[in-house]
Amino acid sequence: MNTGSDDPGEVVVADKAGADEEQPEQGLGSRAPGFIKDRRALQLSWQVGVFLVGLAVVAAGVVMLPLPGPGWAVIFGGMMIWATEFVWAQLVLRWTKRKVTAAAQRALDPRVRRRNIALTVIGLVIIGVLTAIYVSKFGFVLPWKI
Repeated sequence: MNTGSDDPGEVVVADKAGADEEQPEQGLGSRAPGFIKDRRALQLSWQVGVFLVGLAVVAAGVVMLPLPGPGWAVIFGGMMIWATEFVWAQLVLRWTKRKVTAAAQRALDPRVRRRNIALTVIGLVIIGVLTAIYVSKFGFVLPWKI
């Protein structure tokens, strides 16, 4: 599976000249040390440990979503922990990377940037007008008691 395409069976051949600049992407599968892969019981306990650590990190990220903290970053960190051992997590991370890269490219489009800036300015003007109306009617008094 190529990270640049959703088409099955598509293969990318690395260029030898560019190999010094970037590290080649590692294949799918476990990244556990060899002595762990050689023993079935040890590999199973390794996978359970990786799963539990990843689950704890993802759970902490989910808790951080409504609370202050980098929720999404922690969730993706947990997915990266899972991706060291599980193929499904590696595929999810590749798909996520493609989607985030595409969204970033769309956001850098000049027309989209102009639209986003215009919408932000309009929103700030509306908030300013509403604040001015509130202050002119009620003064600098908050609508709730602290």
